[in-house]
Amino acid sequence: MKPHKFFNEYAARVIDGDRLGRDEAAKMLATPHEDVLHLVAAANDVRLHFKNDRVDFCAIVNTKSGSCSEDCAFCAQSAHHETGASVYPLMEEREILRRAKEAEAMGANKLCFVTSGRGIESDDDLDKVCSAIRSIARETALDRCASLGALGRRQLDRLKAAGLQSLHHNIETAESFFGGICTTHTYADRIDTINLAKELGFYVCCGGIFGMGESEEQRIEMALAIRELDIDSVPMNFLNPIRGTPLEHARPLQPLDILKTIAVFRFLLPDKDIRVCGGREKNLRSLQPFIYLAGANCAVLGNYLTTQGRDYREDLEMIADLGLRAARGGTLVGG
Repeated sequence: MKPHKFFNEYAARVIDGDRLGRDEAAKMLATPHEDVLHLVAAANDVRLHFKNDRVDFCAIVNTKSGSCSEDCAFCAQSAHHETGASVYPLMEEREILRRAKEAEAMGANKLCFVTSGRGIESDDDLDKVCSAIRSIARETALDRCASLGALGRRQLDRLKAAGLQSLHHNIETAESFFGGICTTHTYADRIDTINLAKELGFYVCCGGIFGMGESEEQRIEMALAIRELDIDSVPMNFLNPIRGTPLEHARPLQPLDILKTIAVFRFLLPDKDIRVCGGREKNLRSLQPFIYLAGANCAVLGNYLTTQGRDYREDLEMIADLGLRAARGGTLVGG
């Protein structure tokens, strides 16, 4: 059977409510480069069925940077690595709010503010975060998301009461590979926070980073774990090696392999938000527009935590050229 035949068959099955498994995913990841466009076309059918022609843009703000106690091998902000990343305490609320209004004007419909560290270290910091959430809710139309590390029930209850809607907490990679990229906490620690956030009714954003040395089988393992957790939004980052980290010499993924990975995640997680984030500019280069045709329906607008993104106007132009529309426009975006 020609590749496009079984890709179309997979798409029809998924649209009819069937779940694909490990074998089908492995077959898709093994697609030779000359057939990748057939896979992408089928994944696009799945995206259009479940997510239509809208693209959800979020923006992130690094509200507390550096000196993290954890030793994640990919991270510029770990105190275990000499990377020269900026180090500063929690941002003042007025600066967070300024960044939020800037993100809204660019066309983002969600702001995620991120703090370095294993978790919120003090009640004072938690108070400040909650106050910033209330200000964003009061003064913008943005949805509110936060990435604050490991959190307990009391902290999550307070954040929810303040108006936080979404919690971001990645599993980063497959459980079978996790010990190779982090030794200061466990995969199970991350699952605990994710399950608690789900229990408390948060929209949960959970994905990871690709290109750290994991196998194709481990990428499938990760996707199936995310499916089992019933995650709402799946951020897909592609390693941008940072000098001074253990992964600084990691071999980057090829653009077509990235597109295959995005497509497989769309097939395995057909009704979830697939959000392409860090590393897309460096790794995909001229093939960036294909992320949407391969199954993504969300992206980060603007800069990342410690690396530069691209001009938001280029992203808005890109989706317009593809016949797609932003899910919610800001003051600089047409309706």
